[in-house]
Amino acid sequence: MRSLEDRALLLLLVAISLMFGWILLPFYGAVLWGVIGVIVFVPLHRRLSRAMRGRHGLAAAVVVLIFVVIVILPVSLIGASLAQEASGVYKQIQSGELNIAEFFQKMLAALPASVVDLLNRFGLGSLAGMKDKLSAGLLKGSEVIASQALTIGQGTFEVFVNLFIMVYLLFFLLRDEGALSTRLRSAIPLRPEQRDALLLKFMVVIRATVKGSLLVALAQGALGGLIFWFLGINAPLLWAVVMAFLSLLPAVGAGLVWFPVALYLLATGSIWQGVVLLAYGALVIGLVDNVLRPILVGQDTKMPDYVVLISTLGGIEAFGLNGFVIGPVIAAMFIAIWDIFSDSRRNGALAVDPTRRTGG
Repeated sequence: MRSLEDRALLLLLVAISLMFGWILLPFYGAVLWGVIGVIVFVPLHRRLSRAMRGRHGLAAAVVVLIFVVIVILPVSLIGASLAQEASGVYKQIQSGELNIAEFFQKMLAALPASVVDLLNRFGLGSLAGMKDKLSAGLLKGSEVIASQALTIGQGTFEVFVNLFIMVYLLFFLLRDEGALSTRLRSAIPLRPEQRDALLLKFMVVIRATVKGSLLVALAQGALGGLIFWFLGINAPLLWAVVMAFLSLLPAVGAGLVWFPVALYLLATGSIWQGVVLLAYGALVIGLVDNVLRPILVGQDTKMPDYVVLISTLGGIEAFGLNGFVIGPVIAAMFIAIWDIFSDSRRNGALAVDPTRRTGG
């Protein structure tokens, strides 16, 4: 009878948890970033709480204020500027001031004959047809960006609601993090050492992704946008955001933007601009990851680059922009839980072997 009651309780627990998750699903992004904010800022909150003699609420309010000043306000300003710049690029394309077809015509004319033959050999068809398809694709992408920029006001209320939920959660989760942490640890049905190892891995990966990958991406995007502005390349802020986004992917990163642009500059006669961009990209943008990431992340928290790349791409595909955090976290939890399982089996085998020998 006791077993039946336990099964019923477990079934009820799963059903209610799924229903609660379903209720929170429309705001999962706000909840996710609220929890991420707690994990990142909880060390600061603890130090402030000690300095304020245990005033957890006041310390949480100070942390939230810092979060708004250093995160929300800059992102809002950059988002507004990006929307304006994307709209301007779209208008330039519509008016013919920015001629994408001419851009590709120059690129194709600069290609060696051997490269042209190679493209035809792989069945890409006529270069003119490829130019038209690429031009149409870029034009369609620009239309999507511009339409989002022009209609951003329609989602203003939703954005404010999500920001409010995120900040609201951040305050109360920070204020009550001690009690919530104790309750969470007691609720996880694992051995204490397994539970602590899993929670530690989860927090380390969250902090590494946000403090490491995100800050490195922001640095590379800012540096890339700066050199684009210096060289007079159109829409430097838009390209900076694209480079920052691509910098989240190891092994490829911002080079997918600045390297083709440098080749285009060289091919179209802008020799010194192309050389400067190549040197700057390799010596400044490319080295940011090697210099900053070990400092911000730490050598002991890094996963293999191929795991990070695949999990980040898969996360973005499944969860949108939030997936650049969710993907690596799921990958890290996958590795951690299999390590715990392997250790448990190995320890169990070691404990059983003496019994087997005695029984023999």
